[in-house]
Amino acid sequence: MTSYDTAFASRADLEQYGSNALLMFALELRFGLEDIHTVAADALTDGSDDKKCDLIFVDLDEGVAVVAQGFQAADPSKKEAPANKASDLNTAAGWLLSRDVNDLPARIRPAAIQLRSALEDGQIQTIHFWYVHNLPESPNVSSELETVQRNAYAGLRHLLGAAAKVPDVTAVEVGRGQLDEWYKTRTTPILVTDQLSVSVPGGYEIESTDWSAYVTAVPAKWLYTLFEKYKDELFSANVRGYLGSRKADANINSGIKSTAGGDPVHFWVYNNGLTILTHKFEYNSDDKELVVTGLSIVNGAQTTGAIGSLDATPDDSAMVPARFVRCQSGEVVTRIIKYNNSQNQVEAPDFRSGDEVQRRLREEFRSVPSVTYLGGRRGGYEDRIKRPPNLLPSDTAGQALASFHGDPVVAYNEKSRIWVSDTLYSRYFSERTTARHIVFAYSLLRSVEEKKRLLAVAGKEELTEKQEKVLQFFRNRGATFLLTAAIGSALETVVGRPIPDRFALAFKGNLAPQDAVELWTPIVTVATAFTDRLVPAVERGLKSAELVSSAVSDFSSFMDATGEANRTVYDTFAKHLDLRVRR
Repeated sequence: MTSYDTAFASRADLEQYGSNALLMFALELRFGLEDIHTVAADALTDGSDDKKCDLIFVDLDEGVAVVAQGFQAADPSKKEAPANKASDLNTAAGWLLSRDVNDLPARIRPAAIQLRSALEDGQIQTIHFWYVHNLPESPNVSSELETVQRNAYAGLRHLLGAAAKVPDVTAVEVGRGQLDEWYKTRTTPILVTDQLSVSVPGGYEIESTDWSAYVTAVPAKWLYTLFEKYKDELFSANVRGYLGSRKADANINSGIKSTAGGDPVHFWVYNNGLTILTHKFEYNSDDKELVVTGLSIVNGAQTTGAIGSLDATPDDSAMVPARFVRCQSGEVVTRIIKYNNSQNQVEAPDFRSGDEVQRRLREEFRSVPSVTYLGGRRGGYEDRIKRPPNLLPSDTAGQALASFHGDPVVAYNEKSRIWVSDTLYSRYFSERTTARHIVFAYSLLRSVEEKKRLLAVAGKEELTEKQEKVLQFFRNRGATFLLTAAIGSALETVVGRPIPDRFALAFKGNLAPQDAVELWTPIVTVATAFTDRLVPAVERGLKSAELVSSAVSDFSSFMDATGEANRTVYDTFAKHLDLRVRR
């Protein structure tokens, strides 16, 4: 049994996805996703009319998209996966990138609209086509995927126009070998084991009982060469690899590239530098050469990736501060990785993990049963694989609060900005925000996601015409966040009284999130009867706050008009609420 097999077998939480469980595990493994379940609720498309797209994942924060086809062999001893399943990705690429959007089946139309919009707006730097399975990789499949890559690239050229910059396209067989490599990348500190040498201007060595380090500066062009050769293997001890360089004000990587290319002489003084784990280092003072055996960049993936993706080799004058660390203690290595992996800009909750609100919330969550809330903190590389049981992810907490309090557009499209923007952060995380209120909002979102999942796994013959329409609504990207917002807006109808402070809403006692999900279920069931009122806000993508406001108002009117008919359901729910107004 390979390393990834053991980790995957332990993931009972993924069993609900059936034949797509391995597909979700692969996505989580590759991108280090904190909340795979909210991703699954949005990205899975598997069905009879999915046009060979089991999954369409779009992450605007990272500028990546993944189109995937999955296959789970009943007999894992087979030598290779069927190549025809790989060629099916040609069908997927054709429908997603080339067909008239009105010809697309309802199951994938919303995803195609979102993907094309992101591509046309230049928000996607890389699009991956994956064939995920539990068998060894093979030349037959590889050959088919080469065709997929060429056809997808041609489709993108046609979609975007000859003058537009076409995103990178990859077509990857994600079989046992690739999964094991990704797993090792997440759990093995050093994958690049070659002996490497670099000219340095000198430096100094520091030693302790169980570690030693050499502090110096390395030429940016050396990093450029390393990135070109090793790519993501350079960052095996990093929580995440290079995140891209989108031209957004909040993204540091565009600034790194700009300085390296346009102002190289000042690069050293502008940059925080790198921390690099190595098996061995030796400095030759005569040649001013540092020889290292094995390396992994623990802190500095963004710097290295930005330099490595420059259009040309950086100037000789561009130097980068660097410290090479050799350590024999596994425990200390783990801590080095953990404490140096707290600075990736895209992990926006990191910026807030030490503030007073998150410290207080972590303390409050100690009294909430069956839940782990890290409050923006990330664990080390092992925690990415060995997830804390009953984790309430920080990102999802922010998304749930934003949705519940009326901003599903931000919740869906800008989850990082909730943590980066002082204005947004203070709107949802303040002295008014309690652990019990987070459980209240989070459990509503989870209940909505569960409703979608149950409808999606039901056979078409099992669904009524009305349920089929509800499922069609849920297929729209961002629909779960929109329905969460709509239910939140109608709560005065549900409880039958004014709610002066919505942040004061919580369930009585300290309910575990899963118990709270069950309390929401009857309300969500009633609310889905009116999801047709919400369609105008999502049918072309969840983007317009104005359309959301109009649709939610319409939805609330229908909830109010049918309030008396559903009074028994509403009153039962209200009995579980703590409606005391905070003084």
